Amino acid sequence: MKTEYGVVMPILISFVLSAVLGKVMIPFLHRLKFGQQIRDDGPQAHLKKAGTPTMGGIFFLIAVIAASLLFLPGHPRVLPVLLITAGFGLVGFLDDFLKIKKHQSEGLTVKQKLAMQLLFTAAFAWYMMRFSAAGTTIGIPFFHAQWNMGILYIPFVFLVVLGTDNGTNFTDGLDGLCSSVTIVVAAFLTWLSAKNGAGIEPVTGAVMGALAGFLLYNCYPAKVFMGDTGSLALGAFVAGAACELGQPLIILLIGFIYLVEVLSVMIQVAYFKKTHGKRIFRMAPIHHHFELGGWSETKVVTVFTVITGMLCLIAALGV
Repeated sequence: MKTEYGVVMPILISFVLSAVLGKVMIPFLHRLKFGQQIRDDGPQAHLKKAGTPTMGGIFFLIAVIAASLLFLPGHPRVLPVLLITAGFGLVGFLDDFLKIKKHQSEGLTVKQKLAMQLLFTAAFAWYMMRFSAAGTTIGIPFFHAQWNMGILYIPFVFLVVLGTDNGTNFTDGLDGLCSSVTIVVAAFLTWLSAKNGAGIEPVTGAVMGALAGFLLYNCYPAKVFMGDTGSLALGAFVAGAACELGQPLIILLIGFIYLVEVLSVMIQVAYFKKTHGKRIFRMAPIHHHFELGGWSETKVVTVFTVITGMLCLIAALGV
């Protein structure tokens, strides 16, 4: 009963908070003219989205933090996951705010953004090595083996956090896509925490509920976008929770969509430079490739979410 309470209540609390905050904050973001800047080289159908409020990640992030803090006294392992989620959310908030203030598609410079991400990742790695029950040991999925990485754990954490974060950031390109995929990932992480008795269900459940509340406004046609405030926070959450559960390698399966999104960009850029202008995909990230191939936004979101769900079921067999 205690475990069920620690799962269900954060979901319900964060859902209600996110839904209510969205109702209040979307008109406020409209008044502040916090509208999305749309890429000129993107799909033409997206040009009509210009001016749709962004930075909606603020209200689901507030919901996640508030719901998680209520259960923190009895679930101390929530803390590192919550801190890295909030830290990367702050980076995204500053980036979004500067984009809007300067009326352009770039907010923080690449160096500024990377420096802040490295700082928060370093703090998380230090906490994990010093205080976390998981320590420097990671699970090897499907082999049911453990590997104590020792000092190698530090660069490994940087790779996991920054790689996952870039993946979620690229996934946030269609109405409801990143939200829908990450709800499924958060559900898997909630199940894994309950199964192993890790006790981070309050934060994983809070993410599920908050994203469900956010989807009331973010599903097609979106009334608000999460912006980097939301996408960077979600990437950090997935990486942080997987590390705290001692199963960071499982992200390769449950976060397959994130991986494909970022790889499609890397492949497209490399091939473009190598061939002096040729492209493999119609457009990258890969969700735009399918969109330009005739898929509707809702079809892309549905297919990508179903794929994530199936891969999470497979992952459940390996942990």
